Amino acid sequence: MDPAFLITAFATLFVVIDPVGLTPVFIALMQGTEAKHRRAVALRACFIAAAILTLFAFLGEAVLGFIGISMPAFRIAGGILLFLTALDMLFERRTQRRKGQADEAEEDQPDPSVFPLAIPLIAGPGAIASVILLVGQAQDASQVATVLGVMVAVIVLVFVMFLTAGVIERGLGRIGITVVTRLLGMLLAALSVQFVLDGLRDFGFATG
Repeated sequence: MDPAFLITAFATLFVVIDPVGLTPVFIALMQGTEAKHRRAVALRACFIAAAILTLFAFLGEAVLGFIGISMPAFRIAGGILLFLTALDMLFERRTQRRKGQADEAEEDQPDPSVFPLAIPLIAGPGAIASVILLVGQAQDASQVATVLGVMVAVIVLVFVMFLTAGVIERGLGRIGITVVTRLLGMLLAALSVQFVLDGLRDFGFATG
């Protein structure tokens, strides 16, 4: 196991999926519901998200090849997408958008486990792009297994935080959640730039 690759995979997926940022949305969606119902929704959402990300981990690059998109091009596009997500986190637009999606779910669907929790909040475009990029960077089967293991670990963390959402909200407070979200946004911005540089290097436009 490559420790550097493990750290990169965990940092990327943790920042993109953002368990801390998802927790207030889950609280809003599940407000006034019983603990048993909360657990069922959280478990279902995390299971569906894990299945979607696993599917893209194995078939994502094949699909890209079928439609004629190279991995370096996807790395650059994915990096740009992640950078936009980082900007949303830094300037609170991500939180506002998630609250809007939560409101839509409350109006249209009584069970938010599929939408918006599993898609697009947990297994959103950024997470799908990250999984495809990380698997594309893997040198052997062990690194592919590392990506899948890290993905499962982050989703398990999402599930745990969903179960303790009320305690976390009271502990961090609005200011604490805002600070953590800003820090995650800065880290995601740096990781997204690295994705773009990797893509440019594969094309021969950058070195190092």
